[in-house]
Amino acid sequence: METATTPPLHILVVGDLMIDHYLWGECSRISPEAPVQVVDVTEERAVLGGAGNVVNNLVAFGVKVSVAGVIGGDEAGRQLVTMMCDLGVNTQHLLLDPRRKTSKKSRVVASHQQVVRFDSECRVDISTEHEQQILQTVEQLLPSVDMVLLSDYAKGVLTPALVPQLMTLCNGQGKRVLVDPKGTDYAKYRGAYLITPNRKEAALATAIPVGREDENLESMGFALKRLCDLTYAIITLSEDGMAIFGETMQRISTHAKEVYDVTGAGDTVLAALGFSLASGKDIETAAHFANSAAAVVVGKLGSATATLDEIEEYESSLHKAASDTHIKTFDGIQRIVGYLKSQDKRIVFTNGCFDILHLGHIKSLEKAKSFGDVLVVGVNSDASVRRLKGDDRPINPEYDRAYLLAALEAVDYVVIFDQDTPYELVKRVMPDVLVKGSDYRDKEIVGSDLAGEVKLVDIILGKSTTRVIDGIKEER
Repeated sequence: METATTPPLHILVVGDLMIDHYLWGECSRISPEAPVQVVDVTEERAVLGGAGNVVNNLVAFGVKVSVAGVIGGDEAGRQLVTMMCDLGVNTQHLLLDPRRKTSKKSRVVASHQQVVRFDSECRVDISTEHEQQILQTVEQLLPSVDMVLLSDYAKGVLTPALVPQLMTLCNGQGKRVLVDPKGTDYAKYRGAYLITPNRKEAALATAIPVGREDENLESMGFALKRLCDLTYAIITLSEDGMAIFGETMQRISTHAKEVYDVTGAGDTVLAALGFSLASGKDIETAAHFANSAAAVVVGKLGSATATLDEIEEYESSLHKAASDTHIKTFDGIQRIVGYLKSQDKRIVFTNGCFDILHLGHIKSLEKAKSFGDVLVVGVNSDASVRRLKGDDRPINPEYDRAYLLAALEAVDYVVIFDQDTPYELVKRVMPDVLVKGSDYRDKEIVGSDLAGEVKLVDIILGKSTTRVIDGIKEER
């Protein structure tokens, strides 16, 4: 069940910043000069990549982000700073080295297929002076941050000398460090809270082959945990989700519907884990959230982000999602409905006590759903039911009633309201269609002034909670 509003978070990102540059186009011919494809470019776009993509994802989650790194004194570096500023990120801790080249990866994509990538970058370790400046920056920011994320792309910022000092500094102040690692020597990450290599990276770092059907996965995970003295190790498994290694190994499956581009998915996982853990969630909840965020991102082209609204909509779209993920607060449903309307979804609203769920309820809800794309159901709280129907009602408590409704195929979201009428809830939803039973014909319908239209559905005679209760009493 959704919690109340998430407290504001401040997360520090340290790592290799870069620009992901995309040239999109169509290909219908071969060059007469050489046996290569000719791509007619129709769109060009640059987005933040590497640690910058981690920053971008955190901003999409509504997080305050500080970033530390080293960039070159070139056009790509200036462009990167501008992009950061456009996101509202403070760039005062970015160090400029005129001798370095800012990393820029250019990809040519034709008909959703990456044709070629060319990189312009520097992979030399940063100077000792810059290492010390980053340490000073981190020390200055640590008291105000909730989490530290290290995004290592082996471009020279997170050096073997710098990372252990960062770990000592962060652990000394009780700040958890999450790492997206690179390379084969993971000794420098010793003391991190968790690391997130993919299966190939984990195999190289532990010298343990993946094996057929991930037969060595458990050995790899616990070897990483011991090697780096971690609280948790997480190995990402692409379309197979991820595996968490704590006291035991736990597999978390994924449900990506379509995969267009896996670029930046690891950045999204790191950002999502950091956001969720800093919000007070446990590791399993954080991993499920990160999986969902990654599933949203791989359904987009290019380095991308996933907003909280997109993740909530994705999770709710899963047929087997836990029913309590469909139970929302007033603020939660208002945010989700806003996103759904931006996607041109038609929102339907109805409400009731739903004390003992019966065939009449099911038929009415199925009919209501037929009027649009998304059905939101308001449910009277226990206190509200007692005021309306007497002290002997409800039979079933509010959470039970909400959960049963949320489990129905026709119902997308359920919101419990404590008022005598659903008017305040209708104001949050502002539905395209408000649905009531045909017994409300020629009666005033609460919230009708806020809805696009009102629909009445026929009730099934003889099917009501009161009749069910009376029947039980008669049998006694």
